[in-house]
Amino acid sequence: MKALTDLLSTDYGLMSLLVIAFTLFMSIWFGRFFKRHIEEDAARAARADQSAKL
Repeated sequence: MKALTDLLSTDYGLMSLLVIAFTLFMSIWFGRFFKRHIEEDAARAARADQSAKL
């Protein structure tokens, strides 16, 4: 319980929460960013492959 109190009431605890939240946000953002660009590149490659067959 002391650890939770320190986490929520001290400056180093709050900074730790901020870093944890920022890290989680960035991992979600990077995951969506990479997924979107992978799908765009795959679609672009499929279109290029389709036009090369014609």
